[in-house]
Amino acid sequence: MQEFPLTRFDDLVTLSPAEAEVLRSLGKDAVLYRRNAVIRRDREPVGAIYMLLEGWASSAIRLPNGQRQIIKVHIPGDMMGTPSMALETAADTLTAITECRVSAVPLTRLRELLVAYPRLGGVLFLFVQIERIALMDIVASMGKSSARERLVRLLLDLHDRLSTIGVVADGTFDLPLTQEQIGDVLGLTSVHVNRTMRLLEREGLVVREGHRIVLCDLAALRQISPLPPRRLRADPPWLPQPGEL
Repeated sequence: MQEFPLTRFDDLVTLSPAEAEVLRSLGKDAVLYRRNAVIRRDREPVGAIYMLLEGWASSAIRLPNGQRQIIKVHIPGDMMGTPSMALETAADTLTAITECRVSAVPLTRLRELLVAYPRLGGVLFLFVQIERIALMDIVASMGKSSARERLVRLLLDLHDRLSTIGVVADGTFDLPLTQEQIGDVLGLTSVHVNRTMRLLEREGLVVREGHRIVLCDLAALRQISPLPPRRLRADPPWLPQPGEL
């Protein structure tokens, strides 16, 4: 069974060997999803959350007028579908952006985890707050910034998240999102996305090479971003240490 990568956890919390092992092996056997395949549809009964082992995926809400809003772009090491744990039926649709491998975690298994390893409940609560901060930033950016600022914020967010899993080199990383998907993240048309990306290229801030992108001047891009970088606190003092519970 393929194990769940713990890079994001290792950067923020100290896990005991037992906690790390149970998280790595928490899900069921991985399932391969081809590009554009639906992992879970909205309005389906909620019986599991999902661990993304490889590839990229999206979480999206379909509006009554048929338009789609991508709420989150997921990369390896992300847990997906967690907000719908509070609902009887799923709020969002999870879709493979690239070919990806996904491991489902039945909610009954998650319950067993929280009973046997109560400290991991605090760890998961910490990551819920991190996701909430990310959504707060998205809402603020969508409502109060230009298309140029929104696109820069997205590129920096992907750069920083991908850096934590070691797949960024000299500001360069794979960007498998289509212009339509980027538009669905930012609330823009694909034409507007293309125009804005070309503007950043003319400014010498980014370079596109097929499905790869180079952020040429991170300092300048961070000055453009409508929001400051968030400095996450590792092992926050309110989180019990290994062995305390």
